[in-house]
Amino acid sequence: MLNGRKRRPTHPGEILREDVLPAAGLSQGEFAAVLGVSRRTVNEILQEKRPVTVDMAHRLSRALGTSPEVWLGLQQKVEVWDALQDNKREYDRIKPLPVEAAATPEAA
Repeated sequence: MLNGRKRRPTHPGEILREDVLPAAGLSQGEFAAVLGVSRRTVNEILQEKRPVTVDMAHRLSRALGTSPEVWLGLQQKVEVWDALQDNKREYDRIKPLPVEAAATPEAA
């Protein structure tokens, strides 16, 4: 769980910026061309100003031989952390329901 984490999880953009692009020897523009997106889009992800979307996760997985779930999982951890930091007081005011009422509905 992220509740006990003391620092923000690593953004996928940091991994791309610090590890992937240097290892591949690619510039941002070259990487953007590989992915079929604008250099600005890549730059904003690398600078952690834009999230990795489902579409981008598919592009990254295709280019890098990974799965989309890898990139989406990394992004989700960042978003869960950010939401908790931004809304902790509000979340703390929510009172848990009794166990019977909180049961997860079964999939239809």
